Amino acid sequence: MKILVIHGPNLNLLGSREPHIYGIMTLDEINDMIIKKAKEIGVQVRIVHHNSEGGIIDEIQNARHWACGIVINAGAYTHYSIAIRDALCSVDLPAVEVHVSNTFSREKFRHKSVISPVVNGVIVGLGPYGYLYALDYLVNTAKVNTAKR
Repeated sequence: MKILVIHGPNLNLLGSREPHIYGIMTLDEINDMIIKKAKEIGVQVRIVHHNSEGGIIDEIQNARHWACGIVINAGAYTHYSIAIRDALCSVDLPAVEVHVSNTFSREKFRHKSVISPVVNGVIVGLGPYGYLYALDYLVNTAKVNTAKR
């Protein structure tokens, strides 16, 4: 099983960007956690980071050729990128939206996600552990779907 993990804009600044909101772990440390978890549960992950909307869309579109699922933290694009939403719809892959911070305890504009209605689930406010829970979900969903066949 292969899973694409997408980090959106400004997530490369984790560890130094507003640590009172996002914590002190760097993106590299989070990626190390994801890789370790993937090995534990027997999946392969491809982890990417893009500050640009087009880069994220390209990754989603390419995933349809090789991935079994997507974990996405679209950052600020979550709140207004219809293009990323449409890309997720177009690939017909299970996907989980992840946010390190609790978007509902922050500014009102962060309370709405245009991506949430088209993904299988949303994990917010659990820090970097949200990525790990998303991997577990995708693996368990794949096992259930395979067993039903």
